[in-house]
Amino acid sequence: MNILGTSLRVCVGDLDAAIAVYERLTGAQALRFQRGGVSVAAVGCFFLMSGPEAELSILRKITATIAVTDVDEALDDLRTVGAEIIAGPVPTPIGRNLVARHPDGSVFEYVDRRS
Repeated sequence: MNILGTSLRVCVGDLDAAIAVYERLTGAQALRFQRGGVSVAAVGCFFLMSGPEAELSILRKITATIAVTDVDEALDDLRTVGAEIIAGPVPTPIGRNLVARHPDGSVFEYVDRRS
C-alpha cells in the first residue's frame, strides 16, 4: 500500500473559532463538508469535527485518517496483517474509504480519491 499522508482528527465545540486558529497555524484554507450530522473542516493535515456527541464519540475512536492511492490495495494489505475491517470500503464524495482495527487495537480510516 502506498501511504500519501495522514490527517489528525480534532473534535471541537465551535467549528468556526477552531477554523480560524488552524488556518492561521497551517497557512491553509479550510475545506468544509458534512459527514452525517457532523460538520467537518479539513485544514492542512487536520480534520476539525463538530456535531452531536453521539456521533463524535464514534469518530473519536478513529486515531487518524490515512490517505492511500488505492483503498482496495490497502484492504488486501490490512487483511494480510490480520486487521479487522470495521466498515467499507464505501464510496464518499471524493473517493472511497474503509475503517480498520489493526491487530494492536488501533483504529484508522483509510481513504483514496478514486471514483
